Amino acid sequence: MSDKVIENNQVTIMGEVVSGFTFSHEVFGEGFYMVDVDVKRLSNSRDRIPVMVSERLIDVSQDYEGEYLMICGQFRSYNRHEEQKNRLVLSVFAREVTFIEEEPDGARTNNILLDGYICKLPVYRKTPLGREIADLLLAVNRPYGKSDYIPCICWGRNARFASAFEVGEHVQILGRIQSREYVKKLSETETQKRIAYEVSVSKLECVGI
Repeated sequence: MSDKVIENNQVTIMGEVVSGFTFSHEVFGEGFYMVDVDVKRLSNSRDRIPVMVSERLIDVSQDYEGEYLMICGQFRSYNRHEEQKNRLVLSVFAREVTFIEEEPDGARTNNILLDGYICKLPVYRKTPLGREIADLLLAVNRPYGKSDYIPCICWGRNARFASAFEVGEHVQILGRIQSREYVKKLSETETQKRIAYEVSVSKLECVGI
């Protein structure tokens, strides 16, 4: 059962370590740490992706900044309570970590496969230049009754196709994880730069309900 569930959320990223390890939490004596990995896009811009890794997979006391890693795992979410409301926090949960020699070509550095269910109605819109966009929120089941809630963004024909999805519809998505900076207004005088994460969809398919 659990192997089948893991197949519905598969991520592989390759990139440069650009931070140290910071402690996240502990489960049954096993410590989990966060580290940032910079992944190159085809356009040569970069996505900075947070990775959660167990101290049993890598020596978290070492500084690996500037080293290149291949990470296989899952894209996971949890709700963090802040400012009187919940904020969705996303990261790659590492199952395998491998050191690689150098930064690979951007075409193969960032892949994700998701199989899940639409959990709110898609938001379809057009940019000022007429480009079609649709935002989806996908619920992807984990073992033991948990789910990850993953924002996805579609463009062009995919956006038009996705705009007709109903809540509860079963879909499969191929794409890549992308990071996007935005400015959050905290008060009349105060703003804060933040990074949002989402899946940029290259292919999607309706599997039925």
